[in-house]
Amino acid sequence: MASFSSEDKKWMRAALGLARRGLGQTAPNPSVGCILVRDGIVVGRGNTQPGGRPHAEVVALRQAGTKAKGSTVYVTLEPCSHYGKTPPCSEALINAEVVRVVAAVDDNDARVSGTGLKMLHEAGIQVDVGLFSEEALELNRGFFLSNTDARPEFSIKVATSLDGKIALVSGESKWITGSEARRYGHMLRAQHDGILVGVNTVLADDPSLDCRIDGLEDRSPVRIILDSEYRTPVSSKLVQSSSQRDLYVLGGKQNSNARNLAKAGAKIIELPTSGDMQAIGSALSDVGLRRILVEGGGQVYASFLKANMCDTLYHFQAGKLLGAESKNGIGELGLAQLSSSPHLKAQKVLSVGDDMLTIYKKPE
Repeated sequence: MASFSSEDKKWMRAALGLARRGLGQTAPNPSVGCILVRDGIVVGRGNTQPGGRPHAEVVALRQAGTKAKGSTVYVTLEPCSHYGKTPPCSEALINAEVVRVVAAVDDNDARVSGTGLKMLHEAGIQVDVGLFSEEALELNRGFFLSNTDARPEFSIKVATSLDGKIALVSGESKWITGSEARRYGHMLRAQHDGILVGVNTVLADDPSLDCRIDGLEDRSPVRIILDSEYRTPVSSKLVQSSSQRDLYVLGGKQNSNARNLAKAGAKIIELPTSGDMQAIGSALSDVGLRRILVEGGGQVYASFLKANMCDTLYHFQAGKLLGAESKNGIGELGLAQLSSSPHLKAQKVLSVGDDMLTIYKKPE
């Protein structure tokens, strides 16, 4: 294990901060940050650009120019080594004559998987790996999962009352939480590749599922509907806006309304078995999505929890009580014993306006 200095830690933290800027914008590629430092001065910095190219290393090298020679590179993921739509970043770093590369974590893409670091080492460049690896893994969890489990990272966002309710028996739910919590939720949308809901949410609310933060409207992700029988109305906001932002409808064998949805601009994904959560994950990974925010409803939440496919849970809780007659935040789990209940680990508790946000992670 390499020994890292306080300077190494400072620059890698900065590189991780750069990488976070690209979350929700770089799929199917990971969001990477890169900083070039020579004689204690930053000579180049960059993060993966929207659409996944150019890569962070290329952006940083372009900014540094000839000053890259003799520099140390801090990068949050192993530089790529394969020829795709662009030449490999490892080759670019070698050509720039950098002297050291500090990488947070290896790339588990089979096309790379250590070969980028090997290229650098064989070129005489000092290579040190593992600085803030846990943070780097968490940041690009969806990218790593796409390579190991053939699925994106799924995060559930749910807003409930103190007694775990999401709506009155009449269906009224606007608004359980306050404006600050809702703004935080829109920021989460901007950091994900897609927003997923069930068809019952579409039928009940006719949502737009966009990012409504001034200046971030263009960071609204694609929309995804789980709709086994293709009940989504062609007149819905999601379908009517599908020419501006992609809409995926995942269902069973296509029927006439599926064909109508396709004509209106929706992208239909026919699943071999309705409700197969692994197939849903695989289908969304296949179209290049890496980070999915699940926004309802209760039975959709339950399906992801039962399948052990909730990687992060954002639970917004308002200081309100709605009573037993109101609608539960989580649908039926079909538990026969307490030991079978889905278990998540609390990571952080935040005060958001008048509400509380608890962030849970799936235990390793």
